Amino acid sequence: MTTNTSPVLQLAGISKRFAGIVALNQVALTVRAGEVMALIGENGAGKSTLVKTLTGIYQPDEGSITLAGQPVSFSSAQDAMQAGITAVHQETVMFDELTVAENIYVGRQPCRGARIDWKRIEAEAEKLFERLEVALPVRARVKDLSVAQRHFVEIARALSQDARVVILDEPTASLSQREIQELYRIIGQLRAAGTAVIFISHKFDEIFAVADRYTVLRDGQFIAEGALADITEPELVALMVGRSVKEAYPKADVTPGEVVLEVRNFSHPTEFDNVSFSLRQGEILGFYGLVGAGRSEVMQALFGLTAGVRGEVRIHGKRADISSAADAIAHGIAYVPEDRQHQGAHLTLPILHNMTLPILSRVGFFLCGRRKQENAIARHYAEQLELKATHLTQHVSELSGGNQQKVVLGKWLATDPKVIILDEPTKGIDIGSKAAVHRFISDLVAKGLSVILVSSELPEVMGLADRIIVMHQGRIENEYARAEATPEMIVAAASGCALPLEECA
Repeated sequence: MTTNTSPVLQLAGISKRFAGIVALNQVALTVRAGEVMALIGENGAGKSTLVKTLTGIYQPDEGSITLAGQPVSFSSAQDAMQAGITAVHQETVMFDELTVAENIYVGRQPCRGARIDWKRIEAEAEKLFERLEVALPVRARVKDLSVAQRHFVEIARALSQDARVVILDEPTASLSQREIQELYRIIGQLRAAGTAVIFISHKFDEIFAVADRYTVLRDGQFIAEGALADITEPELVALMVGRSVKEAYPKADVTPGEVVLEVRNFSHPTEFDNVSFSLRQGEILGFYGLVGAGRSEVMQALFGLTAGVRGEVRIHGKRADISSAADAIAHGIAYVPEDRQHQGAHLTLPILHNMTLPILSRVGFFLCGRRKQENAIARHYAEQLELKATHLTQHVSELSGGNQQKVVLGKWLATDPKVIILDEPTKGIDIGSKAAVHRFISDLVAKGLSVILVSSELPEVMGLADRIIVMHQGRIENEYARAEATPEMIVAAASGCALPLEECA
């Protein structure tokens, strides 16, 4: 950690209200040059509002911001960027049709006379990636980049503006382990260059791996700050949620019943091959694998979202022809996708409309009687999932990521499915929301629902699943019963190695 005790960024007494609702209340934050500060809190704690305040999207109602010892105020995101504060978000915002170099310098292209100096733009962009030690063609279209590469472009854009403070908001949510390690290396470069980094993540292993200090927010208020070397993970969790989160994976003892779902010889020309498995009533079947293993592709095909699939699906022993999502729903299959913002929810619609979209025929298409049923259904699942919202007519876009996920869960549970597929159900949500989702999953199977759990978090799969199927390069590599599975066995299988893990290196 840096020995420089002079803060590069300091917030004092920051408050922000929206229509009488207090989003931030007297929040304090201090970040030093060459330091990685972990900003920690549950979904709804105020992290996003604070980031938007720092980057000029929101203006605080009270409080002060000091940058390099000088008081500052930002009336726009452009003001914040010019002052040296920039953010790299989980969902990157770039122009997909423009090149890497064009995205880095968009809006501030250097000119030669009356013309944009394209050669200089590309040369400067290449220097930035050389500095980051990242091999990325500057003429590539952003639409053709991976999520990790898009993050690197945003970091390069921050460096091109001599950023004093770089905010990394859930940067690893969609990255492979190799890409995460590459990001760690770049964070180390930023730290060594004296850049202040605010690192936001729900993953404690990442926080302890890269951050020097922490600041905890809870319910829009500053709770604590300190050195990560002086605190344990359970202590940090207790600060976040105001309580000790026990039994993060509350697995109920359930005796699985009859076979509900059978998938036989499922194959696709490019995504997966010869996938077969069964699922029993009241069972949680875990699917684990590295990025690109084909898990999500199998689930999308099972829900009727993929054309060109061969194989057979049986529900309660009877063949089910599924060529669309409507077919899947009719057969009692529900699918909660990984990408909740683009595939899971209609962000511009209220909570109650989202939760009843798949069952419009049940609640009625006409206003008469519909609102009462919508409210009853939405309230039921909002209470069960511990949804944090001001009211059921609130737009989903206004909710935190964890609460958006709860809306998606409620939406599909309202269809009264026999089988529910949960694809990364706790991706990007905090420890408190994860515990609520885990408890709810456990309650569902206790009531006889069958669950397929796709997760990249090994503790989650091992903590909740009765059986674990491991995929590698589009095929099922192995299957383990809950009692026999070990982390080493599962990771070895996911890597395509039949030997002990240490022999696979």
